[in-house]
Amino acid sequence: MPNGILIIDKPADWTSMDVCAKLRGILKERRIGHGGTLDPMATGVLPVFVGQATRAVEFAENGEKEYVAGLRLGLTTDTQDVTGQVLQSRPVSVDRRELEAVLSRFTGPVQHIPPMYSAVKIGGQKLYELARKGREVERKPRPITIFSLEVLEQTSPTDYMLRVCCSKGTYVRTLCHDIGEALGCGGCMSSLRRTMAAGFTLDQAVTLEQAQEQGEALLLPTDSLFSHCPIFWLKSERAEKRVRNGNPLSVSSLADGTYRVYSQQGEFLCLSRCTAGTLTSLKNFFGG
Repeated sequence: MPNGILIIDKPADWTSMDVCAKLRGILKERRIGHGGTLDPMATGVLPVFVGQATRAVEFAENGEKEYVAGLRLGLTTDTQDVTGQVLQSRPVSVDRRELEAVLSRFTGPVQHIPPMYSAVKIGGQKLYELARKGREVERKPRPITIFSLEVLEQTSPTDYMLRVCCSKGTYVRTLCHDIGEALGCGGCMSSLRRTMAAGFTLDQAVTLEQAQEQGEALLLPTDSLFSHCPIFWLKSERAEKRVRNGNPLSVSSLADGTYRVYSQQGEFLCLSRCTAGTLTSLKNFFGG
């Protein structure tokens, strides 16, 4: 059965779940999940986890992400992007220098209000379902972090391309809306392309057409998600047995930290945490 990670360059007008459904048919595997939702209009890096690799989804979802986003000033919509209904159109007298001057307000730890057109649940209902019924409910601000935010280019008097590096929970269209409000002319997102997620980049991404043609051959190993973590090799069958049984290991010489743990034969067994000389499994990835 196929196991591993497939980095898809998501096409526009597909939901992330549409991509997963398509891959279930291609790979003939039911256990498929993705590491971070992209809106239908968005394109770019969508890590897809197949088979036993689905155990790693939680680590991908919490990772840092990078986007290239189109910002259109002077236009406000109900969805905070150009696909929505126009609420207001205002003249724009802002130049690039003025735009760059306000970006520092939106970097670092900030409070972020989820948009109504989102999958966030309040009272058991998804916000976008309420929005489609014409209802708006109060949403509490959520803490996020914008690690970096810069203007890449100006493409028209009202249009700019931004690079955004951010934490989980960031809605780039809300960021575009808020920037527009700070400039006094309004704004919305005109395009969105994710260039990095969970450490995977566009250079590693393949199209659905390539996945259809090559299938399992494109799968990356599960441990590629944790390439930033050092390796710990088990040196005995006894140690491997303890790990496979879920028992901690005493490793007094090992520094505190998170490790990729491998068997003597080179099989990736688990992601583990070492604290004060004791190595404890965080998540197992071996079969059986």
